[in-house]
Amino acid sequence: MVNTTIGLYAHASVEPGGEGILLTSLDLNDQMRVSGPEDLHPRGRLALLQSAVKRFPVGPCEVISRSEAPSGSGLGSSGALDVALVSALRHSRGEPFDRADIAHSAWQIEVEDAGLAGGKQDQYAAALGGFRAMTFRDSDVETESLTLDEAFTEHLRRHLLLCYTGTSRVSADTIARVMGGYARGDSGITGALQRLKETAAAMRGALCAADLPRVGRLLSENWRNQCQLDSRMQTGPMARLERAMADAGVLGGKAAGAGAGGCMFFLCPSDPGLAAQAARAVGATILDVNLVGEGVRVW
Repeated sequence: MVNTTIGLYAHASVEPGGEGILLTSLDLNDQMRVSGPEDLHPRGRLALLQSAVKRFPVGPCEVISRSEAPSGSGLGSSGALDVALVSALRHSRGEPFDRADIAHSAWQIEVEDAGLAGGKQDQYAAALGGFRAMTFRDSDVETESLTLDEAFTEHLRRHLLLCYTGTSRVSADTIARVMGGYARGDSGITGALQRLKETAAAMRGALCAADLPRVGRLLSENWRNQCQLDSRMQTGPMARLERAMADAGVLGGKAAGAGAGGCMFFLCPSDPGLAAQAARAVGATILDVNLVGEGVRVW
């Protein structure tokens, strides 16, 4: 797969002191207090915070999290939050700062500990940052940093339109349905997954060649194959947004993340102002796109 990171950040902090451990999610406006890590049983709305503290126990403190991305947006916000939590907790424990190791631990707290279905791409993207090609083989993850022409990268940034459909979703539900079909040997799903793999390889080449029109076509090709994975992949608001963007003359576009709601992004041939107006007319919210090359930071 190929992805990049944008400037909508997840934040986590560990503030020592107090009685026991206080977990605070500013996004969810929710808190819970326990005497110690041994009292944590990851579940419910604060499952990620519980999982992180249970895997990386600390003394009396408050662990606070917040995300700049809308909940259920498909922008990898839970993966980025995993990375932020692991980084903050490991830093408070005096452990070495290793981005790849942080990414793996972040995946563990979400999938193995909290029991949420998902891949590893969001955690590795958030931890490492920038444009990357990723290959997953069982437990192994290979990542390659893509060095793009600077002028093309800026051109890409100025012509991307990121739209939030207003409908959040739980990506684990979509992923679980797709994984179930794959396990049953559903030929429609296995064929679509193979085509998605081929599209990712082509996208790597298009980005490195600074071929903007081909990047747009491949975004749409990716989305067509993604829609073959699950009958609920494309929601009503997404379909209306796609039609509006097609009428506005975009080069291509797709859902962010697992689809089935959340955000979609489109590549425009020129200034995206007119396309943005069309997106707002069908109820979408425009989010800022700032491509960033740096991964997780701790202090």
